[in-house]
Amino acid sequence: MKFVKMQGIGNDFIIIEDSELNGIDAIGLAKSLCERHFGIGADGLILVCSSEKYDARMRIINSDGSEAEMCGNGIRCFAKYIYDRGIVTKKKMEIETLAGVVKPEVFTDDTGRVKTVKVDMGKPNLDREKIPVRGKGSLINEELTVLDKTFNISSVNTGVPHTVIFTDDIEAFPVEIYGPKIEKNDQFPYGTNVNFAQVVDRGDLKVRTWERGAGLTLACGSGACAAAYISHLMGYTDSRVQVSLPGGDLFVEIEDNIYMTGPCEEVFSGYITII
Repeated sequence: MKFVKMQGIGNDFIIIEDSELNGIDAIGLAKSLCERHFGIGADGLILVCSSEKYDARMRIINSDGSEAEMCGNGIRCFAKYIYDRGIVTKKKMEIETLAGVVKPEVFTDDTGRVKTVKVDMGKPNLDREKIPVRGKGSLINEELTVLDKTFNISSVNTGVPHTVIFTDDIEAFPVEIYGPKIEKNDQFPYGTNVNFAQVVDRGDLKVRTWERGAGLTLACGSGACAAAYISHLMGYTDSRVQVSLPGGDLFVEIEDNIYMTGPCEEVFSGYITII
């Protein structure tokens, strides 16, 4: 089975074309291959699938075996994979995901290979039922007590459910302690990604994310979009912001839709034999 390892500012993925599976269980395969000590190691497995209506279809399975609706860093890697290999030759694509159609646009270097990707992430959704979060209306700046702390949380769906919490010192904040507790809090029937954000100035945010199903990662694209959107909604930042994550930077633009631009790289490729 042929695979490619890719990363988007440190958020890493194993990419396999669906035709390679030959009946192998994708959930079990993701859990096995993503294990960093006994497998290849990755935050998730991305499957390249055909689509009846659109240019291609992406499946993203987290390292714990749960399937996500979408992934911001993942779809940039996906777009690079299918463009560089000629599976799709259009620079502006329509990709089918469980979150709906996502539209990446690729930008190439002098060799013709994809260097950066701008993704139309669609309209952010604050409706609790669509995130989903228990209750009615929107969840903006409401208190939630977890362990020994009370947080002011805001939630939005940017392709997947995200919760944003602002802190004054993101480097010192124990994300690994509070992130998993908030991810599985009863407020969120299907869990939530948890983004801790620090406002640097009106054009800059720092974000660390505890990802649902993957844990603490170096970057989360949809989480960067969620943090930028909530920060702008609350008047902290402008509509165009650089989001700095442990793995690198993304540029987020907020219009009617949210647009995210960032790099993606192929790390290595190879073959695996499933025993």
